[in-house]
Amino acid sequence: MIAKYIIFFLFLTIVPDLYIYLRYIRRRRSYAWWKGVLWFLPAAAMLAFAVYLASRDGFVSGNQSLVELYLLLFGIIVAPKAVYALCSFLGMLVCRLRKSNRNWGNLCGLLLAIYCIYVVVVGSTSGIRKLKVKEVDIAFDSLPAAFDGYRIALVSDLHVGTLSGKRQDILARAVDSINAQHADVIVFAGDLQNVEPQELYEHRFLLSSLKAADGVYSVLGNHDYSAYSDAGEVESAANERELQSIERQMGWTLLMNDRCVISRNGDSIVIAGLENHGKEPKTDSERKRFPQRGDTKKALSGIADNAFVVMVEHTPTAWRDLILPETKAQLTLSGHTHGGQVNLFGLRLTRFTYAEDAGLYWEGDRALYVTSGVGGLVPMRFGMPGEIVVITLRKK
Repeated sequence: MIAKYIIFFLFLTIVPDLYIYLRYIRRRRSYAWWKGVLWFLPAAAMLAFAVYLASRDGFVSGNQSLVELYLLLFGIIVAPKAVYALCSFLGMLVCRLRKSNRNWGNLCGLLLAIYCIYVVVVGSTSGIRKLKVKEVDIAFDSLPAAFDGYRIALVSDLHVGTLSGKRQDILARAVDSINAQHADVIVFAGDLQNVEPQELYEHRFLLSSLKAADGVYSVLGNHDYSAYSDAGEVESAANERELQSIERQMGWTLLMNDRCVISRNGDSIVIAGLENHGKEPKTDSERKRFPQRGDTKKALSGIADNAFVVMVEHTPTAWRDLILPETKAQLTLSGHTHGGQVNLFGLRLTRFTYAEDAGLYWEGDRALYVTSGVGGLVPMRFGMPGEIVVITLRKK
């Protein structure tokens, strides 16, 4: 991950330090060479750390804890200086335009830099541990009468590799909360692991305790394939098979372009699941890490056109790209976006990259619900806590 964005990390580490040094530190009357050395020491250490991680193999550089430590230090040391430098630079431009000597950008930058540190510290400590249960009613004309009031517990993006060790209590609370809803069915919308199935070993017993009257259904997310591992082709294929085997051993029904019919009092609904179908890839790297394997014809083979279908697909972009044009599925359940994990005054970055990034969306009489999930590769959440969504189907 660090290697993929190394230019970004290096730029934000070097440029703000140079700006602040040349603009303020170097110009001080009490300036001495050793003060300049002390100023650049943290940046030099962060540069060395970034280069070290980028040189290591694997998406998470072979050590998740090292990546987490780097990102935490980046958020506390580098990001605040970048925010301050940007505000100061913009303030300087305003001063020149207005021919003023008072740069209010410095004060704004200082306050925002302090807030940035606050967000990182809170988000990576208490923020990642927050969990909410969200109740949502969704009504359809076409819902069979016997399923009026049917409850679906939707959970996604556990990323259990991040919830290991001291963080396993987060996963345990999530499992307890899901079971406490006594939903008719539990749906998991993908991204169970970060990189490889070995992350699941310590969590198998806990995850197998998920129970619902009509069972637990799951699909694969982009992280559930072998694209984030540098293992060879044979080992990667074995890892994919192992993950799928573990899910089934836990008692989950894994839907890979497949479906199940749930019957009640003579009526029925269909729970269908697609393999991950990411955005249209622009590079070979995106093609590998965001596979497009969804097959709606295979998933709904033998299903009547007038059946009520709940489609589960990890990536929400597949709703418009694949599900709306190729199926009549009334409700689609997705995850993937994590809701951006950071929500500042209602602003989250995923709103700029996904048309539907969190919550309930409608297209005519067809709905999509995107959950922000529970975990994430990066253990950081602020203003966007992990969530379990309980959807109650209603007949209009």
